[in-house]
Amino acid sequence: MKEVLWHGRGGQGAFTAARLLGAAASSAEGAYALAFPSFGPERRGAPMRAFTKMDHAPIGDRSAVRKADYVVYLDETLLGHLWTEELKPTGLVLVNSAKDFDDARILSIDANGISADILGRPIPNTVFLGAIAALDDCVTLETAIGAIRGYMPAKLHERNERIVNVAYRAVSELAATRFHAPGAESMAPGDSCIAGASRETSMERWA
Repeated sequence: MKEVLWHGRGGQGAFTAARLLGAAASSAEGAYALAFPSFGPERRGAPMRAFTKMDHAPIGDRSAVRKADYVVYLDETLLGHLWTEELKPTGLVLVNSAKDFDDARILSIDANGISADILGRPIPNTVFLGAIAALDDCVTLETAIGAIRGYMPAKLHERNERIVNVAYRAVSELAATRFHAPGAESMAPGDSCIAGASRETSMERWA
């Protein structure tokens, strides 16, 4: 099972991203996904978490993700000194930041910059949908765009598809140099989540 832990603040769309990722991952034959939020105080700007689980078998475990293959920080200020406790040994942190981190397990992406260029304001969530599509074979660029078309309002399709495309290209180029260099570790944690010949998507509390 692949597991993604999303950290964000109210209004950044962390659960929207978690749900879109689950929809994209479960669109293949034999793929299953589950996405759900875990809110703190329900106010704009308050820290919150969301979770995506992806597998090639039905997912019965609806508990919060404790150790993830990918830990995504939509807000750089939420990346604290205990971040390693949430990461699997082969996992990767994706953080919304324009600066580099001196740790091979942290991949910084200027999601605010990418989204602001296209939307006119920083809404970083779908940047990371494109990023994960570039990093992991559970999701492709095509299934990510399909999830946007299937689960977002039509008026948001074109710009969010552009965001996903830009993020996909940027992270693909970065991963090609960072993870494919001699001696570098694989960029995709764990095994493929695509197998079998059935489908289930369970998404809770669309918001």
